[in-house]
Amino acid sequence: MPDLAVPAAAETAADAIEAPASRPRSAVSAGVGIVGILGLFSYLLIARYAPEIAAYLGVDWGQRGPMNGPNSAIASVLACGVPMVLWSLFVDKVHRNPSTGIDWSLRRPWRETVDISLTKIAGLWTTWALIAGFYAVMRYYWEGNYAFSMDLLERVVPWLLLVSVPYMLWLDRRMVEPRDGCYQFGRWLIAPRQAGRAQPVDGRAIAHHLRAWAVKGFFTAFMLSIVPGNFSSLASVPMRDVLANPYMTGIWTINLLYLVDVHVATVGYILTLKPLDAHIRTANPYGMAWVAALVCYPPFILMNGGPLDYTVNGSDWGYWLQGHDTLMTLWGVALVFLVGIYAWATMAFGIRFSNLTHRGVITHGPYAFTRHPAYVSKNLSWWIGSLPRHVGQRRRRGAQHHPARSGQRRLLLARQDRGKASARRSRLSGLLGLGAAQRPRPAPVREAERPRVAADTARSRSARRASRLTARRTRCQGACQPFGAGVLGL
Repeated sequence: MPDLAVPAAAETAADAIEAPASRPRSAVSAGVGIVGILGLFSYLLIARYAPEIAAYLGVDWGQRGPMNGPNSAIASVLACGVPMVLWSLFVDKVHRNPSTGIDWSLRRPWRETVDISLTKIAGLWTTWALIAGFYAVMRYYWEGNYAFSMDLLERVVPWLLLVSVPYMLWLDRRMVEPRDGCYQFGRWLIAPRQAGRAQPVDGRAIAHHLRAWAVKGFFTAFMLSIVPGNFSSLASVPMRDVLANPYMTGIWTINLLYLVDVHVATVGYILTLKPLDAHIRTANPYGMAWVAALVCYPPFILMNGGPLDYTVNGSDWGYWLQGHDTLMTLWGVALVFLVGIYAWATMAFGIRFSNLTHRGVITHGPYAFTRHPAYVSKNLSWWIGSLPRHVGQRRRRGAQHHPARSGQRRLLLARQDRGKASARRSRLSGLLGLGAAQRPRPAPVREAERPRVAADTARSRSARRASRLTARRTRCQGACQPFGAGVLGL
């Protein structure tokens, strides 16, 4: 019996059903993150060993030490970002992607687009004014680490205003559709109800424009504020202190991984440019998503110093595991592994890292295995890092932090309990008519308390030894604290 012919359309449909869905191409190549990290680590080595390098080259360095200041930290961001931009342009050629919305073959006369460009400039400058007003009203931005961000932005803003004019005039001549959300916002400001216009102002495009710049304005200031502290600690802590014990080695390595996270994320928030195909496609429109993100960052943070902070008056894993070097080493390796996955996830974004936005689909790196590798690894690192503290506090529940004081407190309570028991026995003997000679005599207090006092003395000696170890460990702990723990939550 001859075989029946199957229509071609039916075969295609069957193949589509049987074939597994292929993973889409990642919007960023792995090389972008790799060259950025190479540039960052190269500058970190130069900054850390600047006196030695100057001496080798015969340069008079004077009394200056490593280049660990805030300006050097900003230079490290440039050292991370410039290689990523060059790789994106010359290797990946992202400027030719259709998703940029740019047709490089277009050369419109500037007279055709000048009105559009000026309208967009009005919308852009007004947006920057709104962000500046928010910074001015929220005085939190003029204190602590944020003061550096505000000082830096004050110096940069005049140059941004100057460069934005030729940039907009140049770009709009090549845009397929230059009337984007920035244009709609500028048009709403200048002439929202101009007579004879065929199309009304697009309110959805304006909302998208404002949400995107709200993300950029909020998180850029935060990232710039934390760059100097982490970079300074890594560039200035002596290696003899880093290698002093497993705890300090683990902390320094974790800080190095967070340096990768902070710098790549800072570059991502700054470079939201269409020629790099790194512009914000959409910003999250849901209020609860914004709440979940903002409660992880100052000034709205609920964790570090906030009402949900579970580390108040506590110590980290290095305190509870001191004296157990093998266990401390295993704990440090586990934390470094998890934070390494977190830094790898951020590195995979390249120049497109951002919260609450869509800037392309990432399918390489750890995102080839799970959708949220950064959240999973970071939450596990927090849990593992705080577990020894919670276990230790459970074992010491009800006792004071100082062993000698806790022993004195237990001794005082024991004396009070024995006094109350003796008074009850005396009252009971009086009711039963027992004579003084027949009343039971309490046990001698000194003999009963002698083992307890000896134990308290041993605990006091142990506490003094632990305090000496803690003093040595904390020589550079203040300058080498890990980020994360409620600061870079999302």
